[in-house]
Amino acid sequence: MARYRSVQGDTVDLICWRFYNDVTMSQTVLQANQGLADLDFILPIGTEIELPEKTASNIAETTKLWD
Repeated sequence: MARYRSVQGDTVDLICWRFYNDVTMSQTVLQANQGLADLDFILPIGTEIELPEKTASNIAETTKLWD
């Protein structure tokens, strides 16, 4: 499991996009970091976050709105 320290302007979605190239991992990251969802949308600078490994079991299914 990797660790990340937030910088100015970071959000969970942005971190997931940078680290995994996949914003659907946001839910997995929130589950791995108790209390992270209680912080502001833009994370305080220096917030330590655990980034779990991306596996087939923790990839969220996406819903298509249009074909």
